Amino acid sequence: MSVMAGRDILLKLGDAASPPVFTSMAGLRMKSIALNARTIDVTHADSPDGWRELLGGAGLKSCSLTGAGLFANRDADRKVREIFFNQTIAPWQVILPGFGCLEGPFVLAALDYSGRHDGEASWSMSLASAGALTFAAL
Repeated sequence: MSVMAGRDILLKLGDAASPPVFTSMAGLRMKSIALNARTIDVTHADSPDGWRELLGGAGLKSCSLTGAGLFANRDADRKVREIFFNQTIAPWQVILPGFGCLEGPFVLAALDYSGRHDGEASWSMSLASAGALTFAAL
């Protein structure tokens, strides 16, 4: 397996078209993606040797993304603010080079701004999946 640069992970926002057209929103310096599947325990008195049993394919799946960096431009900043304040569920796309592309509806769960007096303004955000996601291997 070859090493991938973290900067190559892309986070894009889709428009209202069908299918959506995706545009990069920001220069992300830090990113994290968590895929989760809550399990359903179906263990009972007759489970073999008392081992836990899980119900396959029935768990609650979710995805969360966090990112921090610099907005690409004022228009990107404006779009992300609108999505946050309206709590709009929007199509997002995450491209993980050498792995795949996650795409689907997300809600912008947190948006933070920060900056030092002698540096640039930066931001961080958290996205939470709000529906079915698709995955395409690259």
